[in-house]
Amino acid sequence: MSNSPPHQGDVPQDSEVISRVLGGDANAFDTLVHRYSRLVFGIVGKHIPRDRVDEVAQDALVEGFRSLSSFSQTGPFGHWMAKITVRCCYDFWRKHYRKKEVLVSDLSSEAQDWMDNLLTVQSNETFKREAATAEAIEILDHAFGRLSAEDRMVVTLVHLEGLPVKEAAVLLGWSTITVKVRAHRSRKKLRRIIQEFQDGASVTEEVMYEKAQ
Repeated sequence: MSNSPPHQGDVPQDSEVISRVLGGDANAFDTLVHRYSRLVFGIVGKHIPRDRVDEVAQDALVEGFRSLSSFSQTGPFGHWMAKITVRCCYDFWRKHYRKKEVLVSDLSSEAQDWMDNLLTVQSNETFKREAATAEAIEILDHAFGRLSAEDRMVVTLVHLEGLPVKEAAVLLGWSTITVKVRAHRSRKKLRRIIQEFQDGASVTEEVMYEKAQ
């Protein structure tokens, strides 16, 4: 398999550009940035808040430049860059992780109704479909704020993006068994958090009903 995306004419292959960068031509890395920026920004956009995407994507590109000497060139450069990008997203959440207390009253009524559906979902395909709704996006944003960086990344890669456990393990730099176990546990945590939201909503409704009597 070629290490570079297809190019025509005299455009240098990735391997040639990498050799130039490692040989001291730092400006040659701009060629790789141009080729892989869309990949990097696409990955970051799936994991990081919109207002921080540029920052984390730039961090990933800088890390790619700094770590270029460790690229073995036994596989596509894009795969290697994707791993670095995912790990930068993971590092972002490790630095910014803090458990949030979420009031059920902060959620829309549509989001509260949606909670009932997710709690009964069993298959990954149905989970992904349910998670694509507007109500899901709202409540998952709240729920994800209470997940650790590790759990958040695993839920996103395995359960939302639908990546095979083996592929997620490569991107995260973890063992397959670690990802498999954490994927199972993190999904259970997410369900528990959503269940807490649901229970909180039920209590709130009861209190409001009693006050209205």
